[in-house]
Amino acid sequence: MQPQDLVRDHTIYACVMGSRAFGLATDASDTDRRGVFLAPTPLFWRFEKPPTHVDGPGEEQFSWELERFCELALRGNPNILECLHSPLVEHLDDTGRELLSLRGAFLSRQAYATFTRYALGQRKKLEADIRTTGAPRWKHAMHLLRLLMSARDLLRTGELRIDVGECRESLLAVKRGEVPWTRAEAWMVRLAAEGEEALRGSPLPPEPDQARVAGFLYRVRRASAVQAEPDHQVVQGVVGAGRFGQG
Repeated sequence: MQPQDLVRDHTIYACVMGSRAFGLATDASDTDRRGVFLAPTPLFWRFEKPPTHVDGPGEEQFSWELERFCELALRGNPNILECLHSPLVEHLDDTGRELLSLRGAFLSRQAYATFTRYALGQRKKLEADIRTTGAPRWKHAMHLLRLLMSARDLLRTGELRIDVGECRESLLAVKRGEVPWTRAEAWMVRLAAEGEEALRGSPLPPEPDQARVAGFLYRVRRASAVQAEPDHQVVQGVVGAGRFGQG
């Protein structure tokens, strides 16, 4: 089975991300599509395992295998957590619905560290741009501000909301380069401080509910194995190998 066939035939959840999901789209914005596919369990019984992710088949399309997606979400990966909260869902089956019902199980105070680490990395890139070209990449500056807002509000409320709402015009002004870097930088510093303050009283649990997610993944894998028709050639090959080994 080709990787792109897994996306085409076994996607359980697909959504639009990027500026369109964040409420920051303009006429020139791309449409970034993200998804989760469930590789049939028998594929894991072979030496060559199914891919953990697939790029394509469409433009600006990227998908993760369910287990990899859950691993990254449990680690608090910002891109993965935001994918679970997109308001623009394009495909959803029963397994995908159960995945979305687990959104809260992935959230914890550990998000502070992962979001902050990601934000610091982006900040260093902006500062490098300023040193080399005299100006930051304003689109990246806008998205860094958006990320810091999202992290702060997650820690304050225990819920992850990715649409920027009333901050849209202020953020787009940053993207257009209409906000001096000193002001944008001060905004970043203030948001980071507010996020740190929110951490101290956050309603989020200390850690994600890994046991709940593991139980979901086990049930899904088991159901896939039960539903799959036996591959005669694979079974015959395994039996034959066993007999050869006994000889």
